[in-house]
Amino acid sequence: MYGEMRTVEFSRIPPAPPPAPPPPPVRRGRRRLPWVLSGLLALLLLGGALYAVTPLRHPLPNPTVELTLPVSMTIPGTAPRLPWPRSGQAMISIDGLGTLGTSGGSKSLPIASVTKVMTAYVILTEHPLAVGAQGPKLTVSAEQAAAYPAEKARGESLVEVRAGEVITERQALQAVLLPSANNMARILAAWDAGSVAAFVEKMNATADRLGMSGTHYTDPSGLDPDTVSTARDQVVLASKAMALPAFAEIVEQKQATLPVAGTVKNYNELVGRNGVVGIKTGSTDEAGGCLVFAAVVNVGGRKLTIVGAVLGQPGADTPVQLDRVFAVTRSLLRSTVAALAVHTLVEAGEQVATVRGPLGTGTTINAAEKVDVVGWPGLQVRIDARIPAVPWRIAAGAEHGKLTVTAGGKPVGTALRTGTGMEPPSTWERIRHHR
Repeated sequence: MYGEMRTVEFSRIPPAPPPAPPPPPVRRGRRRLPWVLSGLLALLLLGGALYAVTPLRHPLPNPTVELTLPVSMTIPGTAPRLPWPRSGQAMISIDGLGTLGTSGGSKSLPIASVTKVMTAYVILTEHPLAVGAQGPKLTVSAEQAAAYPAEKARGESLVEVRAGEVITERQALQAVLLPSANNMARILAAWDAGSVAAFVEKMNATADRLGMSGTHYTDPSGLDPDTVSTARDQVVLASKAMALPAFAEIVEQKQATLPVAGTVKNYNELVGRNGVVGIKTGSTDEAGGCLVFAAVVNVGGRKLTIVGAVLGQPGADTPVQLDRVFAVTRSLLRSTVAALAVHTLVEAGEQVATVRGPLGTGTTINAAEKVDVVGWPGLQVRIDARIPAVPWRIAAGAEHGKLTVTAGGKPVGTALRTGTGMEPPSTWERIRHHR
């Protein structure tokens, strides 16, 4: 039938070995730069940082200031030409401004009763008077009174006196300065110094102290022609004397009343006209007509005192001599006043200085207001800009300093202000500028 059946024993077949585990995956690792290259890169980065930081380690330079105005200038225009006298000597000065001009040289000349300005000045400096005060009293001696007839016979300028007359210092000065009393000048001199000679020594010592190098006094009245001076010296003295309130008060009077002489008049007929406020006439054959004068005028709302001297004007006698010196003085005063004016030397907003800050920054310093001076063309003017150190940061329009303009001895000025604001450069600007 069918073939024979065989039984196969599978249990004897060994099991197959387990599969081997797969190999680990291959990872792509980062390739590291060699240590030399890494160090080089670090050095480069450090150098760049140091290069950028270097300008920041140094302080910013301080801003510098450069003035754009000159330190001095003259008032522009044609210098005035005054109508100086043809003979003698003259000088015009404006207190606080300086000398407007002179004529006739500097030779010492007789000055007649102009001498009494020094007599009164010495008396008032040694025996000061308040305005309106009478001061101490002095008594006319019998000898002084007895000299009056002979003095009158010589044609001297006098006031009548009597032995035993009591007169105050103020009244004695009125007698000396208004009717130009020679005898009262001598009486005052002896009262002050004990003798006329001793008083004359005081006069010359005072002249030396005031720098009146062309002046020499030999008597307190000026009758002696050896008493000499110059127009320049008398202007110096007049300015000093007019600074004494009692002196200025007396020479401005047109008349006064004295105990014995009664009412006396001022010989200076210019007083009270054209601003004239004094101060003293003089006339002798040797001196001619002489006048030292002061006038107060208004220029641009400002009061100025003109002081002048005119010496040696010719004439046959005192009336003619004084008429001529008065005429010369009136003409000089008119021309002087016409020459004086207000001049604007610095305009409001005008640049005074340039400020240069660090790395191209900067600003300007400008006048806050205009600066006007009173003067005349040709007058020398000094300009002084006081500008403190400018900080790196300052606002626009900030007040910073002061400008002073001095014409003669009188300063005027204005505040100074910055133009645009100024800021210090930023860190980036400093680094970029360093490149």
